[in-house]
Amino acid sequence: MKKARVIYNPHSGKEIMKRYLPDILNVLEEEGYEASAYQTTPEENSAQNEARRCGKAGFELIIAAGGDGTINEVVNGLAPLRRRPLLAIVPGGTTNDYARALKIPRNNPVKAIELIKKKQTIKMDIGKAGEKYFINIAAGGALTELTYDVSSELKTAFGYLAYLAKGAEILPRIKPVKMKVTYDSGVFEGNASMFFVALTNSVGGFEKIVPDATLDDGKFSLIIVKTANVFDILYLAALVSNGKHVHDKRVLYVKSSKVKVKLLEDEKMMINIDGEYGGDAPMTFINLKNHLEIFANIDEISDDAIVGDYEEEMYAEAKTNLLKEIEEIEKGAELN
Repeated sequence: MKKARVIYNPHSGKEIMKRYLPDILNVLEEEGYEASAYQTTPEENSAQNEARRCGKAGFELIIAAGGDGTINEVVNGLAPLRRRPLLAIVPGGTTNDYARALKIPRNNPVKAIELIKKKQTIKMDIGKAGEKYFINIAAGGALTELTYDVSSELKTAFGYLAYLAKGAEILPRIKPVKMKVTYDSGVFEGNASMFFVALTNSVGGFEKIVPDATLDDGKFSLIIVKTANVFDILYLAALVSNGKHVHDKRVLYVKSSKVKVKLLEDEKMMINIDGEYGGDAPMTFINLKNHLEIFANIDEISDDAIVGDYEEEMYAEAKTNLLKEIEEIEKGAELN
């Protein structure tokens, strides 16, 4: 039998994973997997180490069950491997940006794992920053302090409200940073309050920050906010709801397979990778095209967000499997 391992965070989403774990394992068994589970521990890189161990041991499917942090750890365990198993996601955190982008049910772990029954997968791009990998976003600048300053307890209790409250607190003290950002088609050099290097359309629960994100084209969406003026930032924030901020002159918005960021003055800028501290600038971000194959709800994802013709691939695979079955039947008939 094919082997599947559920790597779950017992504390995500008010401990929802503990309650639904037997049901998740049940669905996997129904789909022909020999399923087992691993509960993450407070030990550093617990999920990452287990994902890497399972990948090396030949597991065909890994399920990351938890918030974006758990998913990031599992991806960091799988990404360096030469043979990488399929990945499924059962969201259980506060924002669940990656699940939003892949249209995976976010409020019902059983519906999320049942998505594997549709057998729809995307060969997803992921990012590499130094020795770390990321699946959604890397960012730097004053506004990224929100992620560090809002505790996990507040995020769990108040969700977006916790971010909004912290945003209102730090907005008046935002200051520009002089940086040099090199990308495929050019260079930005000057003052900016922040930059984003994004892989999906969903950032912090907002699904229009990157309105035309493509999940498998080998390109990041690079956003640089070229102003630190409070009123400018509030105005741009208002435009985010419909994605029009990317056309504003105070924003640089381009696609790039590689991005290099460094500071031009003697300052420090922490880099946020998938919501966690990932080191300091200077840093280079590289897009690893089609690096991980992940179960997704392709029927619900916009055609513009996917380059590959996955429907055609599924038909081709089904045709190959059918021909193999016919060949086996014919061989059996000849022996009889």
